[in-house]
Amino acid sequence: MDAEALRTFVAVTETGQFQAAADELGISQQAVSKRIAALERHLEVTLLVRTSRGSRLSLDGQVFLPYAKKVLTALERAEQAVRPGSRPLRIDVLNRRIAPAQAVYRFYRSHPQMNLDAVTLSNENAAQAAQAVLEGTVDASFRALPAEQLPAGINAERLLDIPLELLVGPAHPLADAPRARPADLAGHRIWIPGIRPGTEWAAFYHALSKDFGLSIDALGPNFGDEALMDALADSASLATLVGSGDRYLWPQTYDLRRIPLHDPTPLYPHVLLSRSGVQHPVLTALREHLRTAGPRTPDDVWVPDWVTREQMTDLTDTP
Repeated sequence: MDAEALRTFVAVTETGQFQAAADELGISQQAVSKRIAALERHLEVTLLVRTSRGSRLSLDGQVFLPYAKKVLTALERAEQAVRPGSRPLRIDVLNRRIAPAQAVYRFYRSHPQMNLDAVTLSNENAAQAAQAVLEGTVDASFRALPAEQLPAGINAERLLDIPLELLVGPAHPLADAPRARPADLAGHRIWIPGIRPGTEWAAFYHALSKDFGLSIDALGPNFGDEALMDALADSASLATLVGSGDRYLWPQTYDLRRIPLHDPTPLYPHVLLSRSGVQHPVLTALREHLRTAGPRTPDDVWVPDWVTREQMTDLTDTP
């Protein structure tokens, strides 16, 4: 059934005349007549009775009118629900403690009028998350994905590069160091529970280990972040790596130390994935926020070799 024919039928009943309905709809009287005639043929009934004073509803028209209005109301609500900006921007932040979630949270704090919904596709790797974006399960996702693995129809923007820091307990040999080089970590056990084969973070830490001769593992059960903090506080040899924008909490008595890495500074390249052509105003505002309010990139950085030269160029050009 033609929605425009329904809209024309309701306009005629409200104005009482074909010409008045035509003026209201911005079409010709002939177009109004054609739409009404087509609707009546489709329903096989007469909806409007023409008179010298205009038109009036037939008995069938009186029965049909309230249903026609309900259909038009439902259509209007459906259109409004998916119109850009009418529904929340649904964005995958991978983990609520790490930098992307914190960046989205700061964006929301500075733009409380923006309508968004942060979710975590925690069981998905980068390729699966990109597919979820492509299929519309989420509008956007922060991931580290090589350019050659991007599916067609996905836009990728490297907008959030996060420097890594070493996190250790007070008895660790590097606990009092103001800074450390990645090469200084050779020979120290770096424990990052939760690394799963096939994920982008597994590929990232494998590349980091290979390039600097580090011992990074995920051995043992993962009892969560709190258990990791417990282990660091009690150990003189254990360390982990966290992003400078990651939000971890521990009791003050643990006296854990966050030590910046430099010479070079390892960066985790969070890429914002979205469907090509998406015009959601909240996504546009988030992009602009990350470009202007994101962390400054150090001069001397390391990223995995699967981060392309083009991505590096984008990184240096971003304010």
